[in-house]
Amino acid sequence: MTEARPQPALLRRKPIDDIDPESSGGLKRTLGLRQLTAIGVGGIIGAGIFSLAGAVANEVAGPAVVISFLIAGVASAAAAFSYAEFAGLIPKAGSAYTYGYVVLGEFAAWFIGWDLLLEYTAIVAVVAIGISGYFNDLLGFIGLELPVWMVGAPGTEPDGVTPGSYVVNLFAVLLCLLIAFVLNQGMRNAARFELYLVFLKVAVVLLVIVVGFFYIDAGNYNPFTPFGLTGAFTGAATVFFAVFGYDAMSTAAEESTDAQKHMPKAIIYSLAISMVLYVLACLVLTGMVDYREIDSAAAFSSAFAGVGLPFLGAIIAAGAILGILTVLFTFLMGASRVGYSMSRDGLLPPWLGKTNESNGAPTRITWILGVASAVIAGLLPIAEAAALTNIGILLAFVVVCVSVIVLRYRRPDLPRSFRCPGMPVVPIIGVVFSLWLISFLTLATYLRFGVWFVLGGIVYFLYSRKHSKLADR
Repeated sequence: MTEARPQPALLRRKPIDDIDPESSGGLKRTLGLRQLTAIGVGGIIGAGIFSLAGAVANEVAGPAVVISFLIAGVASAAAAFSYAEFAGLIPKAGSAYTYGYVVLGEFAAWFIGWDLLLEYTAIVAVVAIGISGYFNDLLGFIGLELPVWMVGAPGTEPDGVTPGSYVVNLFAVLLCLLIAFVLNQGMRNAARFELYLVFLKVAVVLLVIVVGFFYIDAGNYNPFTPFGLTGAFTGAATVFFAVFGYDAMSTAAEESTDAQKHMPKAIIYSLAISMVLYVLACLVLTGMVDYREIDSAAAFSSAFAGVGLPFLGAIIAAGAILGILTVLFTFLMGASRVGYSMSRDGLLPPWLGKTNESNGAPTRITWILGVASAVIAGLLPIAEAAALTNIGILLAFVVVCVSVIVLRYRRPDLPRSFRCPGMPVVPIIGVVFSLWLISFLTLATYLRFGVWFVLGGIVYFLYSRKHSKLADR
């Protein structure tokens, strides 16, 4: 009887039969279906509904921004179904990183995990910078003004009239550190904080939809596609980045009370709820205001001010600030859980993944990533910080959609609490759409990604390959 050859280090896979769905490592199982869905909605609905929808309607799609969101939602759903199948099959922390480790091997897993650490952390920074801008505008609305040095990143200058120069975006820094602090109080308390903010955010969006409905002028829908269907498709490429977030939520699988049952439902529910709210809000916005007159920076606030309801516009701005905090929570949680999983697998130093004995929070990796996001948010302009995002999320979608096809044919016998419909067509749609969106990214984005990938390769070959838990096998 011949002895089985060991797999090459780059291709060695985590055995799926060794994964115990009941084990949670040092994490605490406290999240039910409601909390998981709230985390997903919190990650999906953010700046996309409060500012991105208006910008796309004004500049690219007109009233057909509704079609843009529907196209993006269908494409995102293709990936969401793939995530849902994996979440029920492999209910472990790490999401795309863990799924890739089981199906495609160690180096592919390292590649996507290393990338998600940067992408999720950068998203936290970008959103914090955006909230800081809303906060400064709101202070101006009530007649207060912060010192110039603390409201912007160095290298960006004030309007040319205001004296002084920017030193740091202090409010954005404090936001990142605040979310890290909340997450380190344990998932039970942190999820309660997230749930309250999600309820507030959904209430604000429903307020926009219900009140705005009475101010719709059907004439504003004509022409519905002023930029043609091409504009709607171009808008879909832009708003796609407003319709994911469930991917970060799926990293919390080991903190779910019944991951195999609840995680697939939470992924589908969170995307469905968010898409309904996106579509209704876009219909109201483009019905209230001619698309050429939409304020890209504060679409809904200015729309209500334009119909004689400025006070309601201020409430919406305040609700947007608090509501968008949930995006920070979801993605910093996602980054910390990916880092925790990589540490547990030996690909990062084990001390990074140490959890708090009383509440189960992976405090060290959470603080490190929270500080990293604070540095990015405080010292980089929003455009440069945003350039660090997007490509990694899309590549994660590609990895998950490919992996779900491979595993379905490699191990059809595995018990799946949810099965991706339309196999393999639906996952292929997710792959094609993600690759199509990657083609829209700039050369600078590819270069930054290449540098981060090379740095990750150095770390892998000098440390991770030798310290991997699978190396002993």
